[in-house]
Amino acid sequence: MSEQDPRRRPRDPAEDRETARGHDPAPERLARTATRYDRPHRARGDGGPQDDGREDDGRDGREDDGPRDEHDAPRGGRVERASRRISWRELTFLPFVLALALLGTWIYYDTATLDVIARNSLGGGNIWLRVRQHIQLTVISTFFVLIIAIPLGILLTRQRLRKAAPVAVAFANIGQATPALGLLALLVIWLGTGEFPALVGIIIYAILPVLSNTIAGLRANDPTLLEAARGIGMSPLMVLGKVELPLAVPLILSGVRTALVLNVGTATLATFGGGGGLGDIITAGITNQRMSVLVIGSILTIVLALLVDWLASLAELLLRPRGLEVSS
Repeated sequence: MSEQDPRRRPRDPAEDRETARGHDPAPERLARTATRYDRPHRARGDGGPQDDGREDDGRDGREDDGPRDEHDAPRGGRVERASRRISWRELTFLPFVLALALLGTWIYYDTATLDVIARNSLGGGNIWLRVRQHIQLTVISTFFVLIIAIPLGILLTRQRLRKAAPVAVAFANIGQATPALGLLALLVIWLGTGEFPALVGIIIYAILPVLSNTIAGLRANDPTLLEAARGIGMSPLMVLGKVELPLAVPLILSGVRTALVLNVGTATLATFGGGGGLGDIITAGITNQRMSVLVIGSILTIVLALLVDWLASLAELLLRPRGLEVSS
């Protein structure tokens, strides 16, 4: 019996099956063999500088760090990819519905039989004036909510002021638990009529969601990530700006979105303090018993609130850090 050549590799049954199906595995085996023998040969135990006593596994010292792309992934597996794309249905459905609502409102206004009182309430550019006032109240109040609530939430999560967080949240809860109309009435008595007391009331009413979400988002950060950031030499300010706040962005944006919708609704009550807005049209319809004026003012308020919520949802999606996205 002839001695078996130690360099000859035993036949693999899988290769026999591939050959039977018409696929010759010899070229692939030859390529692997050529790759292995083209490298400088290192005998085991020769005392060379690279000899570590381990058998050559044909990987040239490269670490097996997993699949490089979807072609290297295991069979049956699926490579997860984060996607920032928004489907056309999500992007256009709500604006399309709102456009139809506005078109129907305009047709109703154009075909309705309006008397002199109703025309005075709706004509002469009064609708556009009230819409601009309403948007102005919403934007200004939201701006001040952000510059008050987010820095305050950051301060209340620092070590020195952490014990004061429950007190601040309790005061914010009182501001939102107070009926908006009663709060506005108190502010009118204290500050007088006009746009300023209306803005103060809207700001007090909308601070809670942004403040509570900022605190919750910063407290939910993984302590090991913060320790790792400090371990690589980051200052406390760098840890806050590059680690803590980016991780808390989703919750903060959710609170901002809630505050925006609250501000649109609360700004309607500014009319009782002389602040203007679409509440003037609604109040005129109720006071003068003109249903057409009331319907138009109400529809415009609803459309504006839904539009602001849609824009806030887009901003929430686009401003989310890429590293926090999870593919579906």
